[in-house]
Amino acid sequence: MMSGTILNYITFFYFFSFLFYLLLMIVEKKTFGKIATIITATGFAGHTTAIILRWIESYQMGIGRAPLSNMYESLVFFSWTVILLYLIIEWRIGNKSIGVFATPIAFLIMAYSSFSNSEIQPLLPALKSNWLISHVITCFFGYAAFALSFALSIMYLLKGRITKTSGDIIQRLIPDLEVLEELSYQMVVIGFIMLTLGIITGAVWANSAWGTYWSWDPKETWSLITWFVYAAMLHSRLISGWRGKRLAVFSIIGFCCVIFTYLGVNLLLSGLHSYGSS
Repeated sequence: MMSGTILNYITFFYFFSFLFYLLLMIVEKKTFGKIATIITATGFAGHTTAIILRWIESYQMGIGRAPLSNMYESLVFFSWTVILLYLIIEWRIGNKSIGVFATPIAFLIMAYSSFSNSEIQPLLPALKSNWLISHVITCFFGYAAFALSFALSIMYLLKGRITKTSGDIIQRLIPDLEVLEELSYQMVVIGFIMLTLGIITGAVWANSAWGTYWSWDPKETWSLITWFVYAAMLHSRLISGWRGKRLAVFSIIGFCCVIFTYLGVNLLLSGLHSYGSS
């Protein structure tokens, strides 16, 4: 399929964009940053085209469904949301150093998707619901925002450590600690809102598919655990006044919960969600 071929190339686009962002950090030549942005934006355009093509191809095969229904498609969409949010941040603050930490996430997700079954298959009866689309979209925008908060938190800890020792390239190119902390916080707020919507739409979908809003399926349970982790993080910042390193560590722990909710549950635990076996 044409969409699959394009997506295979997109994986390498994100890898090369990472290399050029890294060169920007090492050599400090703005040209590398411009090239990295062009490659990332071109990859994102191709990524978007491939998702649309896959949707069209499903109709041509007589299946006709949104490309959001199995492990492969969820990984492709997850990577797409990460790059979309990253490009918005780069455009907004005009700093390209975040690309060194954000584009590898998208690259690794796309690389991992190559191990999944990429065939377009008919939907299971339980997945034939418009609530599925809203559930997947909200969850993965939430996951992407948490992924970028994770990247920003790594940058925060790295810059904080280097600032104490010496002034070098990383110290000059990475945004100030206050900027990193504020961006990370904003990403967590966005992710928390989207995850909340994802849990709500998932509950509505579960009720229409299985006749119950909540069944303590492992995916549901771990989504709730993840929600509580980020709720505790936001509470710590707003009520207890937590700032800096403690929130950065909190964000990293939260993203570990996201990864387990998304991949660990699918691979290690059985339940109603079927991505792990598709």
